[in-house]
Amino acid sequence: MILYSSNSIEFRNSVDNNTIVEKIEDSFISAFGKRPGRGEKQAWNNSMQFMEKIVRNSGVADDCGILIEFTIPPSSKRVDFIISGQSSEGNDNCVIIELKQWDNAQATEREDIVTAFVGGKYRDMTHPSYQAWSYKQMLDDMNTAIHKHAITSYACSYLHNYSEKYPEPLKSKQYSDIVSNTPLFLKHDTEKLQCFIKKYVGAGKGMEILYQIENGEIKPSKKLINYVKSLFDGNNEFILLDEQKVAYSTIIDIARNANFKCTIIIKGGPGTGKSVVSLNAFGKLLQDGNNIKFVAPNQAFRNVLREQLTKNIVRGKGRVNHLFTGSSQFLYSQPDAFDVLVVDEAHRLKNGAAYMYYGKNQVDDIIKASKINVFFVDDSQRIRPADIGSSYEIKRVAALNGSKVYEMELQAQFRCTGAEGFINWIDTVLQLRETGNYNGWDKNLFNFDIIDSPNDLRDIIIEKNENGNVARIVAGYAWKWTKSGNPNSEIDDVNIPEHAFRMPWNSRANRDLWAIREEGLAQVGCIHTTQGLEFDYIGVIFGSDLKFDPIEKKLVASYDDYKDTEGKKGLDVNQNELTKLVCNVYRTLMSRGMKGCYIYCVDKNLQEHFKERLSYIQSRLDIDK
Repeated sequence: MILYSSNSIEFRNSVDNNTIVEKIEDSFISAFGKRPGRGEKQAWNNSMQFMEKIVRNSGVADDCGILIEFTIPPSSKRVDFIISGQSSEGNDNCVIIELKQWDNAQATEREDIVTAFVGGKYRDMTHPSYQAWSYKQMLDDMNTAIHKHAITSYACSYLHNYSEKYPEPLKSKQYSDIVSNTPLFLKHDTEKLQCFIKKYVGAGKGMEILYQIENGEIKPSKKLINYVKSLFDGNNEFILLDEQKVAYSTIIDIARNANFKCTIIIKGGPGTGKSVVSLNAFGKLLQDGNNIKFVAPNQAFRNVLREQLTKNIVRGKGRVNHLFTGSSQFLYSQPDAFDVLVVDEAHRLKNGAAYMYYGKNQVDDIIKASKINVFFVDDSQRIRPADIGSSYEIKRVAALNGSKVYEMELQAQFRCTGAEGFINWIDTVLQLRETGNYNGWDKNLFNFDIIDSPNDLRDIIIEKNENGNVARIVAGYAWKWTKSGNPNSEIDDVNIPEHAFRMPWNSRANRDLWAIREEGLAQVGCIHTTQGLEFDYIGVIFGSDLKFDPIEKKLVASYDDYKDTEGKKGLDVNQNELTKLVCNVYRTLMSRGMKGCYIYCVDKNLQEHFKERLSYIQSRLDIDK
């Protein structure tokens, strides 16, 4: 999708006549069915005035091509400005320019991340040159016109309001590689930018290049296919076992041979290997040349998966970023725009009540947007009222869209050291379902214990880490999470006064990678940073949001003590549903450990309930012996 396309002379005239923003706005309304925000219109007006001067003063030919707000399929990312043409040697080129309104920024210690004053406050943002580079890489990797017609793309960033500081944060040492690869132009660099543009596209004849880019087929390039293949080769974390291999082979077979719309549902509880299967299927189907995306509603989960997949790459991790996406971007997609969409943690797909989602049903968006859609789902991991991605809902929506449904289930337990009995016991103790499974589990393989002090629980988790394990403390959302002045876990919100225990929630600045960063050990993770992930050992703090009624012998969630506003929306009059969702949260947290799980409960009755049920299962084991 393109909001504006013309040659360079027409572009200059549109800016001079003050019609450029009007033309872009009309295209925006036509494409999205709504008006752009005031800030976006102001940005267009401001930036295009600067770009008109750059194009005019650069001396490029009048028949260079201009694209404004070009959406690079298969993403929803819009490139601010592209100019196409030939170099003096006759090479077909295009230049991607990322435009920023910034006038101030700060460096961070994280790769390609800066802090900029945007929207009235400082925010973590990708470095402008990294953003431009990532768009260039996406175009090279997914638009067949680039390699078919031998078009070479270049990229740069232009911050036309930004006066250079000495030293300049955006040119700090940690950004030297990306700035060297993708130049950064600031307020007083206009002549340098003009020379950059003229060098690559100054000879003109850009409209044909523009046409080829606009109409290029969306398929992964051979270079991208080989790159992704190299990430999987020799990576032991992604080896398929037993029924995982069967599920994977079934997905590949259906996707390769079906000549009709298909919906594949892979059901499985915690630790059955859904993510291993989903990533392998995604990798193979990409290698088959499909226009494909890996979809994960939970941002922290997909970022950790991406990090694990590319952990042996020194630079260039961002090359696969556009292949991994959230679940809200398909609202405006064309029907069957994608060959395949692989959706992991599908139980977190949202309805229209979800924050910042403007559609009605993400299951429907995804099925409509793809010829083949693969959903990995655990019906027991729904944790918010807006979560609708159940196997029932997927089948219902598939039928409405004429998509043939295939359904499989993963049952073998690979997490919790294969302790299926532990997972079943959790379901029983949390009163989610009566499994009737009293076989217990091998304590030598999987350790579970109820700890009487949160300080002792923390000591256990620290000791496990010191012994070479990956262990984390997590908790239910039973404590407020301070926003103001707390970007990097400065405030100890998780507070249990009777034990003089205080810890901060996981860092907001680094929450996406909290699970695999060393500093995560000193922070308490929440459900939104852990769902879908696994650790060697997990320590779970049950807060006052879940209590046990010793008279009625039932678990009861506390609406007032449960601090997840979105998680309890509308449930002040539905106690049973609230309790079920809160129990689903704790079930998910308890099932994150592969070698062991330790818990502490603020509510003493709940603590005793766990101890009683643990004693019961241990006595049954003794009888069986």
